Amino acid sequence: MDGKTQLGDFLQTRRSHLRPEDIGLPTYGERRRVPGLRREELALLAGVSTSYYTRLEQGQSLSASPEVLDAIAGALGLNESERRYLHDLAQVDRRRSRSRRPAPERVPEATRQFLDVLGDVPAIVLGRRSDVLTWNRLGHALFAGHLDFDAPERPAHRPNMAQLVFLDGHVRALYADWPGKARAVVGNLRLVAAQHPEDAALHALLGELSAKSAEFASMWADHRVKACAVAHYEMRHPLVGPLTVVQQTMGSGQGPVVVVATTEAGSPSRTALALLAQATGEVAPRTDRSSGTRQPRLSADRG
Repeated sequence: MDGKTQLGDFLQTRRSHLRPEDIGLPTYGERRRVPGLRREELALLAGVSTSYYTRLEQGQSLSASPEVLDAIAGALGLNESERRYLHDLAQVDRRRSRSRRPAPERVPEATRQFLDVLGDVPAIVLGRRSDVLTWNRLGHALFAGHLDFDAPERPAHRPNMAQLVFLDGHVRALYADWPGKARAVVGNLRLVAAQHPEDAALHALLGELSAKSAEFASMWADHRVKACAVAHYEMRHPLVGPLTVVQQTMGSGQGPVVVVATTEAGSPSRTALALLAQATGEVAPRTDRSSGTRQPRLSADRG
């Protein structure tokens, strides 16, 4: 799908979600053939001509200035993440022509050191496609303890959190509000897809998820975008039961991000996390990433 199609689909979908009464437009009791605002109403709100807006929505123009895009974003009531997404879509084709093959994603040494000092705070490092690049012991136990701990160290077999959320029964069952978690995953992938239109592996991932999950395909077609810096989730862990965590995503905007899960001090959730740390406290071999040798590590007794 090219930038023109994505931009037009996004504008049309978001326009259909707006009702005249939401923005104070009188309807005088008239019946509308389609939901949402008409193109001429949206164009009026944005201060552009109807013909220009129609060409933009139909993919016949990708020459909109940043000022016009901001005006359209304001008329549609977009939040900051959605506004950035709109600007990225308008630049897709121009960036694609001079793009290069994305470099393989690696975990910076500083990020590995950060995971080491986190101790018993669950943490995982994700690439832009949501591939798990590495995780600490408790991050593995909390989010995907049924998988091999060392899987992220083998690039061809790295777990992908988007795939796990939609296609893995264990991970899906972790979230009491699975639809909310799923929408957050889709919203983030939409942002990434607009920022990296040249990433063939990302588009292959989106195609696989759309083919294997009707729920993903439906959510993707809704064109919702969401940057999830902080989110609260109720989890139902098979080893320690229910707990509420705050997932925080930290990154510089370039390279991998670190996702940590924290709990409220003195809460049952903090106790559950401590129990999970105890439950994964047996000795098992672990690869020393700096030397390639096998070292002791704490892991769950699957016995």
